[in-house]
Amino acid sequence: MRVAYHEELESIRDGLVEMAHLVGSAMGRATTALLDADLQLAESVISADDKVDDLQRDLENRAIAVLARQQPVATDLRVVVTSLRMSADLERSGDLAQHVAKLARLRSPEHAVPRDLRRIILEMGQLAQRLMAQAAEVLITHDVDAALQLEKDDDRMDELHRMVFQHLMDDRWQHGVETAVDVTLIGRYYERFADHAVSVARRVVFLVTGEHADGLADEEG
Repeated sequence: MRVAYHEELESIRDGLVEMAHLVGSAMGRATTALLDADLQLAESVISADDKVDDLQRDLENRAIAVLARQQPVATDLRVVVTSLRMSADLERSGDLAQHVAKLARLRSPEHAVPRDLRRIILEMGQLAQRLMAQAAEVLITHDVDAALQLEKDDDRMDELHRMVFQHLMDDRWQHGVETAVDVTLIGRYYERFADHAVSVARRVVFLVTGEHADGLADEEG
C-alpha cells in the first residue's frame, strides 16, 4: 500500500514537471509569434493552453484524493499541499504565455513590438523560457542551491522590465499610446511569468527543507 502511495506522489511530481515544460515551451513559441507576427503560431499557443488547464485539474483531483484516502502527515502532507500551490503557479504561467500570443494575434499582421524594443523583448522571452526550464529541473532534482540560484537569475528579468519602462518614458518615444499599452502589458506578462518560475523554485526549497527560501538566502548572505 505504501509503495502505491509513494508512486502516486511521484506521479503528481511528474505532472508538475510536464506542466513546467509545457508552459516554458508555450512562452517560447508565444515570443516567436509576437516578434514574427506569426498568426498561425499564436493560434497554436492559445489553443494548447487547454492541455495545461486539463493537467492542473487532474493534478488537483489526484492531490485531493491522496489527502482524502491517505490523510498524510508531516513531510508527505507538505508534498501534497505544496504541489497544489505549484500547479496553480504553473497554470497561471500558461495563461501568461497565452496572453502574449493573444496580443500577437490582436495586432496581426502588424508587429506589436517596435523595432527598437525587439532585442529586449526577445531576451525577456528567452529568459522566461530558461527560468521555467530551471524550475522544471529543480522539481526533478530537489536541488536547493539550484532553486536559490534561479531567484538570483530572475534579477535580469527585473532589469529588462525596467529597461522597457525607460523606453516608454523617453521623450523620443514615437510609437503612440496603443503600442505603449501593448509593450507595457508584454513586459508585465514576462515579468510575472518569471515570478511564477521563482515561486515554484521557492516552494521546492520549502518542500525539501521545511524552511522558506527567504530565510535560507539570508543565512547564505
